Amino acid sequence: MKFKPANNIQDLQYFGEFGGVNPSISDSSTYTFLSAKTMFDTFEGNTDGCYLYSRHSSPSNLYLAEALAAMEGTETANVAATGMGAITPTILQICGSGDHIISSRTIYGGTYAFLKNFTPRMGIETSFVDITKLDIVEAAINKNTKMIYCETVSNPLLEVADIKALSVLAKKHNLQLVVDNTFSPLSISPAQLGADVVIHSLTKFINGSSDTMGGVICGTKDFINSQKSVIDGASMLLGASMDSLRASSILKNMRTLHIRVKQHSKNASYLAEKFEADGLKTVYPGLPSHPSHEVFKSMMNEEYGFGGMLTIDAGSLEKANTLMELMQNKNLGYLAVSLGFYKTLFSAPGTSTSSEIPLEEQKEMGLTDGLIRFSIGLDNDIERTYQMMKECMKEVGVL
Repeated sequence: MKFKPANNIQDLQYFGEFGGVNPSISDSSTYTFLSAKTMFDTFEGNTDGCYLYSRHSSPSNLYLAEALAAMEGTETANVAATGMGAITPTILQICGSGDHIISSRTIYGGTYAFLKNFTPRMGIETSFVDITKLDIVEAAINKNTKMIYCETVSNPLLEVADIKALSVLAKKHNLQLVVDNTFSPLSISPAQLGADVVIHSLTKFINGSSDTMGGVICGTKDFINSQKSVIDGASMLLGASMDSLRASSILKNMRTLHIRVKQHSKNASYLAEKFEADGLKTVYPGLPSHPSHEVFKSMMNEEYGFGGMLTIDAGSLEKANTLMELMQNKNLGYLAVSLGFYKTLFSAPGTSTSSEIPLEEQKEMGLTDGLIRFSIGLDNDIERTYQMMKECMKEVGVL
């Protein structure tokens, strides 16, 4: 039977303490015990269903984690306060001093900075490669390599990783394949394609209302339990724990994720096709001109489309900034970082979300000054949006 991620969320049933249709929020930082023995057992990790302290876990966090594990089809999951609060402990749980990581060269700027500038302090080295070229990925593997790290759809260049092929490569060399799936929830299910660990920034599409930060690590019970260990678990000891109120808020929004993803994809596909036909340099996985269009098609859960992210090249940073300011003035979206909001968001990644990457490396990977990254919103009348955007582009001289 074909994997249906939204069905797995739909099949979960929670009742509140008094029969509420939403689960009760565990508004406590610490939990009482009827016996000292039970507290000891809980510290040792031997008592299911007992809660000790909210940095360890809480009922609200476990509800959300269960829904996210169901979405990705993993044994379990662990939520964190931010996307980086999921990414950094995952890397540090797998790798230690003397280890080596192979990472996609086009990843979120914060992840890049962590791997490039921070982990070397701990004796962890990273090789940044073109993740779409499997021969280059394999050539970078050495005796100390522990992990291949990539984003399903990369930020901001929208390169597509062939998760199936990378999984085969990882297993061949006994490596862990860790995939950040933030740009493509529901559309692609990396764990079903062979990824060992799947990460999301819940701040983006999954929450969808740009009012909450969060992250999640989806994987096997053994791996998630190792992260939560009070002895040497990176998630536990680094302390990036999610608040119960935030967890309950994200869980409610997950119920509409399938509807939102379909509309984001529908609108982005419409605009991408129109922009490309107008002669703009447009990158979108749903366009046949995208270098990895067929790879994405081979991996996707078709009903959710190719996602809500696209880029265009305005030709220069000055034109990009002028265009974004004009579109914001016309209420076509917001000049803001992040993604997955109900309104369209746009930014110039080279001077914002990817600014941690040195300029020479930006140029090498094809991140130009004029690149605008769009997170396409949920507009009902996308044709009107396109016509208004086109007028702005003409006014600025992009078209």
